[in-house]
Amino acid sequence: MIGMRAKKTTRPGKPGISHLYDRCQTPPYALAPLLPYLPDRVIWEPAAGEGLLVRGLMEAGFTVIGTDILMGDNFFETCPPGWDVQVTNPPFSTKYHWLAHSYDLGRPFALLMPVEVLGAARAQRLFAAYGVEVILLDKRVNFKMPNLGWSGRGAHFASAWFTWGLGLGQALTFAHI
Repeated sequence: MIGMRAKKTTRPGKPGISHLYDRCQTPPYALAPLLPYLPDRVIWEPAAGEGLLVRGLMEAGFTVIGTDILMGDNFFETCPPGWDVQVTNPPFSTKYHWLAHSYDLGRPFALLMPVEVLGAARAQRLFAAYGVEVILLDKRVNFKMPNLGWSGRGAHFASAWFTWGLGLGQALTFAHI
């Protein structure tokens, strides 16, 4: 049918369970707009996967602790000692649980999530209660997909860094990647 789109599917996840469709790897270039706002502190990447963001942060001079559910480290049950700031691309299916738990931890964070999170009532309640600063990206991120690898086409959705406690100084920051 002309003008008709396929029905959008949402795959709700369960915190602490790793689903294949959640194992998208983030290229380090997605960090570029965030780097100037990160304090010189220990960064925790709790959804490290293949370690692409960990390596990108380390190459930028940061001390990084990388953990992942696939390594037996459940973000919702444990956290390593000595970290100061969380930086990650949380699993898509548990992004709202992840956001809520990130606020509960009480330490600064930057979560790379779909821009549509801004319109979600669950996220809006958290943003209204705790605050948020967002770095909008001018291009879609080309995630490494679990079954497709690096297709080069970019994601079918726009992403942004949702931050708290980093002191960006404005609600929305427009960045180039």
